[in-house]
Amino acid sequence: MTFGGPFIPLPPAATDLAVMPTLMLVPSGIGCSIGGFAGDAIPSARLLAAASGCLITHPNVLNGATLYWSDRRMHYVEGYALDRFAAAEIALRPVRSQKIGLLIDAGIESELRLRQLQVADGCRATLGLNVGPVVITEAPLEIHIRNGKSGASWGELGAPQLLLKAGKLLKDQGATAIAIVTRFPDDHESLDLATYRNGRGVDPLAGAEAVISHLLVEELCIPCAHAPALATLPLNSDVAPVSVAEELGYSFLASVLVGLSRAPNIEPISGETEKLLSLDKDILRAEQIGAVVAPESALGGSAVLSSLERGTPLITVQNSCQLTVDKKSLGLTDKICRENRLEVFSAKNYSEAAGLVLALREGISCDALQRPLDSLVEQ
Repeated sequence: MTFGGPFIPLPPAATDLAVMPTLMLVPSGIGCSIGGFAGDAIPSARLLAAASGCLITHPNVLNGATLYWSDRRMHYVEGYALDRFAAAEIALRPVRSQKIGLLIDAGIESELRLRQLQVADGCRATLGLNVGPVVITEAPLEIHIRNGKSGASWGELGAPQLLLKAGKLLKDQGATAIAIVTRFPDDHESLDLATYRNGRGVDPLAGAEAVISHLLVEELCIPCAHAPALATLPLNSDVAPVSVAEELGYSFLASVLVGLSRAPNIEPISGETEKLLSLDKDILRAEQIGAVVAPESALGGSAVLSSLERGTPLITVQNSCQLTVDKKSLGLTDKICRENRLEVFSAKNYSEAAGLVLALREGISCDALQRPLDSLVEQ
């Protein structure tokens, strides 16, 4: 069997008007009220996937530790790759399956390491995923967690060269995607952790996780995603529903393996490949994106800006977070939007956003859904 071969579960080709490829963005490590916890944006992603027929989103949205949801309409794309896709620097090729290499940090203790391997074996036996080979880094990767002035989380990697070396070895051994498990520092008494478990604040691990996956995707140009390894937390009866998925087992790896199992291949766009890719009906390209859905105060990311520059409709959702980069910050006044023919819509929640996506998909004017409806005027 050829892994990473072309397969379009629900055809997202530009010539197929039955679907409208849509980007769902929920930046990691900024404390979004929906999507800032343990896969708590999955219901919203499922709704947007149903409304659009083709949803492109990142692991931060779909990873729910021991919980996950597999939907052929949802494409699992690491954040760095998603930014490059929105900038039309890469295309995405949906596939039947990926051969997932498992990259394990040497800093993980033997018992905790065994738990990760058991999760991988469970996914092989119970879900039929193709996982392996396994590579252990030559030495601990030394993950350090930090908080930025904005309140967002981020992190540092002490030995990035060892991460990249292990990733290259997995790719050389035939892996077409890579799941990374690294040892994160335990801090059970942390106020940030307690706040997160209670359904508030910022995921203290998310920023560092993004650094790790970004490095590998940039270097190897294949799908990658990360799962932290941590000691089991003490039982707490007050854990919030949005955080509880991370309390249910010894590993966060299962949802990562499920997501990567059908993550689309990354196809770099260059002068030599651009024409061929533009003629390939099995390829997803930036110009096919029909809408971008993002939190209303987190609009400063590369994917949003690239999409606005292309004139892709933007749907902003009330989804509070630590950032304050909104339409006003970007100068997106009604006048500017009119003059530049930009379509920017506001939604109170993801249910309303899904309605707007469906209207765009069906070619229904979103203005016609609002009241009052202003009369046309002569120019």
